[in-house]
Amino acid sequence: MIPEIGHFALVLALSLACVQGVLPILGAATGNRVFMASGLSTSIGQVVLIGIAFAALMRSFIVSDFTVLNVVENSHSLKPMIFKVAGTWGSHEGSLLLWVLILAVFGAGVALFARNVPAGLLARTLSVQAWISIGFLSFLLLTSNPFDRVFPPPLDGNDLNPLLQDIGLAMHPPLLYLGYVGFSIVFSFAVAALLEGRIDPAWARWVRPWTLAAWMFLTAGIALGSWWAYYELGWGGWWFWDPVENVSFMPWLLGTALLHSAIVTEKRDAFKSWTILLAILTFSLSLLGTFIVRSGLLTSVHAFAVDPERGLYILGLLGFSIGGSLALFAWRAPAMEPGGLFRPISREAGLLLNNVLLATATGSVLVGTLYPLFTEAFSGDKVSVGPPYFNAVFIPLMLPLVVAMGIGPFLSWKRADLKGVGQRLYAVAMVSAVVGLAVWYVARGGPVLAYASIAIAAWLLVATCREWASRVKLFEAPLSTSWARAKGLPRSAHGMSLAHAGLAIAMFGFIGSTAWKSEEIVFVEPGETIAIAGFEVRFDGVERVQGPNYIADRGTLAVFRGGDPVTTLFPEKRFYPAAESQTTESAIRSTPAGDLYASLATPASDEAAASGAWTLRILYEPLVNLIWIGSVLLVFGGAVSLSDRRLRIGAPRPSRQHGADPVPAE
Repeated sequence: MIPEIGHFALVLALSLACVQGVLPILGAATGNRVFMASGLSTSIGQVVLIGIAFAALMRSFIVSDFTVLNVVENSHSLKPMIFKVAGTWGSHEGSLLLWVLILAVFGAGVALFARNVPAGLLARTLSVQAWISIGFLSFLLLTSNPFDRVFPPPLDGNDLNPLLQDIGLAMHPPLLYLGYVGFSIVFSFAVAALLEGRIDPAWARWVRPWTLAAWMFLTAGIALGSWWAYYELGWGGWWFWDPVENVSFMPWLLGTALLHSAIVTEKRDAFKSWTILLAILTFSLSLLGTFIVRSGLLTSVHAFAVDPERGLYILGLLGFSIGGSLALFAWRAPAMEPGGLFRPISREAGLLLNNVLLATATGSVLVGTLYPLFTEAFSGDKVSVGPPYFNAVFIPLMLPLVVAMGIGPFLSWKRADLKGVGQRLYAVAMVSAVVGLAVWYVARGGPVLAYASIAIAAWLLVATCREWASRVKLFEAPLSTSWARAKGLPRSAHGMSLAHAGLAIAMFGFIGSTAWKSEEIVFVEPGETIAIAGFEVRFDGVERVQGPNYIADRGTLAVFRGGDPVTTLFPEKRFYPAAESQTTESAIRSTPAGDLYASLATPASDEAAASGAWTLRILYEPLVNLIWIGSVLLVFGGAVSLSDRRLRIGAPRPSRQHGADPVPAE
């Protein structure tokens, strides 16, 4: 009965979405205040109904209701409770239900908290958001019903993919979807503004907090997924330019450009067309990622390899939403006034360079991701585009961007004094060069580009600290004065500094773990020792252990340095009987300087297993933990900016004389 309640709640939610898709926008066109105000109640109603459906599906997983096909295919009675709960969104159907729930939450959030948005713009925004919900709710009900029954029910389920039975990946999809779907509301604001025919600084002020929130969640989701891949998959890497990794990275790149472009629109009434276009394209890339992951085009641990007919449905949604919004943009964009003028050397110009480089980098990733798919579709030939292409194309675009990020905050709006900026950054350049030379002196090996990249990362970090220090007059005034100035700074300024510093710190991790990584893949018997990066690792054998729903071969590795014991590592090779699959559980000794990483591979033969001989992968990854520290700072910087009172309040409430009546309170 509970699954039927969930199914019926989805049908009612689709009905409410249809009402919301028509009434508010009709009210905005006719001036009917009641119709415009209806978006609030329908938005809240959608959240409640989809929440009921989501709770019904989660309950089915928790109690192991094997009369529900989705539970049979993605759960098992012996699975730990946390992964039963995570199984709710571990399948195509469940994750799509999570998608529409988050879509409804963002719509209701705007209806409840965007009280300073003009009634007409708010009504149009909620209607556009409702049409997105209609597309995905209909897709869910017509092709991917999560409450399908199975009869007779089996005694037990097939289990969730063992690779997904991890706390890191349990949290990865919700965070990622909060980012993906969060950009939908920015898309809705953009389309609503095009329909209304007015884009101004107030519009940018309303859009910025939603853009920032989506960007934060997407950053956290990507970082968490990268961390999961690093410690769970057993190959010792944190990024492989996998197509499914790329489809989350591309919206992040364009979302970053959108975030900076909206600042220019708000502050200088410029970049209006560009900001609108970025809002459309960012969410369009989120939809493209949904199509790639759910169409059956890819076979990946990240992907839902489903019936290609479902992919055709999503392709139709993709064509309608992207094609319709771009057509509307092409119609309305020429009428937009260009806004404030600026010199080639100014903060506006710096942010424009930022946007151009980010958009170009996004295009390079898009080409590398789609080219193999198109080649296989049209010629049948399988083409691999991997890290060599992306590293050769993407990195040269990013390094100038990082240099510009260090300069940008020192530039003034409209017109900047380049000579004065150079004088302020002279010491920063010297420190950065010294850092690059110091790393070269210590490492004495590796590509020249790595040393240049380290110097550029140091440039961004030191320039960010220098800019913040100059704002608060650190070392230029008494500490009490500096403290007072720091408290008086807008939180968005602190957030920007934290985010830029976080990117610089993460870059140290990217570069160190890539350029100076040590790796040994060896076939060893108990008692043998492997030397790597100044460590001696002794293999003491493997024992069989029983887990809650798996059987594991657990290795024991004694680690020494200079003959002194350091730690003991226990990598595992797990077998899940229900799913009939294996996973590799790495063992990691983490320090700020780097990670000693060990994973256990399958024995070369049954005879080797009988003798206790196994294949080991042992790596030393310098500075790799700075990736996660930098990522946390990026997210924290976004959160600090989002807490800025100006973003929480938004633009002033327009007066009625200007024809922008607020939605009446209910």
